[in-house]
Amino acid sequence: MTRRSLGVGPVVRTGSSPEPEVPPTVDALLHAAVSGLLGPDPGQLRVGTCFVTRQGVRHHGRLSGYRNDVVSLRVGAAVGSCALEPGEVPDDTVLGCAGQDVAALLAHPARAIHVATLDAYLMHLRPHAGHADDTVRIPSGDSLDKSRTRASAVVDLLPATPPARVLVVGVVNSLLAELRERGFRYVPCDLRSGATEWGEAHERDATGHLDACDALLASGMTLGNGTFEPLAAHARATGKPFVLFAQTASAVAPFFLGHGVTAVSAEPYPFFWLDGGPTAIHRYRTPVRPRGARPAPQTTPIVREETW
Repeated sequence: MTRRSLGVGPVVRTGSSPEPEVPPTVDALLHAAVSGLLGPDPGQLRVGTCFVTRQGVRHHGRLSGYRNDVVSLRVGAAVGSCALEPGEVPDDTVLGCAGQDVAALLAHPARAIHVATLDAYLMHLRPHAGHADDTVRIPSGDSLDKSRTRASAVVDLLPATPPARVLVVGVVNSLLAELRERGFRYVPCDLRSGATEWGEAHERDATGHLDACDALLASGMTLGNGTFEPLAAHARATGKPFVLFAQTASAVAPFFLGHGVTAVSAEPYPFFWLDGGPTAIHRYRTPVRPRGARPAPQTTPIVREETW
């Protein structure tokens, strides 16, 4: 197979995955963070900046568009994010997080805020650079070019031999286009009613289609809206491949490798749709090492061009 002109950019080998032992649920991971089991006392860290990003897009040549609302909080150099529905959290509530300590915000009643805080805290402790298995550089381009390039890098994390059917949770038309091009069949699931670019209706109940699918490909938004655990439990019980593509909770998602999740595409803020210049996604495949395990020896980073 030859690379398309908009194919994936250089892949940079950057290191190994996070080290602490991983709780199997988002709530358990939150508890571990608040308890100081994952790193420094979060009560000693503060959120310096908080903001809401709202975006509407309709790629050139596409029949439909979509919008994104994202809450982001900054801890040190790390920006953690969580997508949410319009109006789910008032702007004043988000902006009021500035200056608060991380421990308090990890216990915030708004799920989008405590997930974004957890994302920022974990990214502050373990930046993607140095912990991801590789980093894919997405070249500059228009919104559709970058979306399709990202889709190619994400779908690469699925088994090379197409499963009979992939459950896609969180409809992204560029991902579906990439699956179609590679011969994958899929079931498109999304909490929002609608249809794909090819007229396929969104299925609202992803769990009702788990048994009929052989692999799972889900958005990090499942970590932010509370729908992740049933997917992970099914993958653990059946051994099916489960890939997360995460803008929401990009630093949280790798902690579930080996607990149902088999690979992660982590894309921290600013996302590809915010910047026309080069951006990056960080890919993880290596399960988290048990707490106290000795890190693997570090070697000189390898830079390679992907071809296929």
